Amino acid sequence: MTTDANTTNTEHPTGTNTGTDPVRRRGTAAGVLGAATVAMGLIAGVFYIFACAIMPALARSDDRVFIEVMQNVNDVIQNPVFFLAFLGALVLTAVAAWQSRGAPHRWWVFAALAAYALAVALTAAVNIPLNDDLAAAGAPTRIAEPAAVRDRFEDTWVAWNVVRAVLSTVALACLARALYLFRRPQASAYLESAAGSSASR
Repeated sequence: MTTDANTTNTEHPTGTNTGTDPVRRRGTAAGVLGAATVAMGLIAGVFYIFACAIMPALARSDDRVFIEVMQNVNDVIQNPVFFLAFLGALVLTAVAAWQSRGAPHRWWVFAALAAYALAVALTAAVNIPLNDDLAAAGAPTRIAEPAAVRDRFEDTWVAWNVVRAVLSTVALACLARALYLFRRPQASAYLESAAGSSASR
């Protein structure tokens, strides 16, 4: 008995239950993956609503109204709530990818990260510079040729926003699939345990 106690103390000198560590890590990974999925859904929704409602509606407006509204939208959207989702989706997906290395669902997370990283890159390379150019045009009432300003902005911005919407939607689908695969082993283990308990009775 003394030998067994000494052996136990040697293996776990601090007396902590190391068996809880994998459970805790899995819980953290589930939280990060779930948060990444939610953030990605929010951003995919933003790009989607621009593609299917906001920009088609503005297409019916005259040039000065179009410019004024887009200038206001581009100014208002730069707020902490939007950036929390826009950058949070990228950071959380990257963390989820690191946490999932070696796991069966990792390729879905990697695909989501690649798709959304491309969407962010397109935003920085195309949409933001177009927004800056539109802002630099000045007040719509003082623009001499509003039609020309609109022409330089509208078609290119709309087209690449559709690409962003598709990429972020693909990323969302990949994260949803990864989350399903992540949760499935836990659900299967629960069902097997429940079946074993019923059989033992």
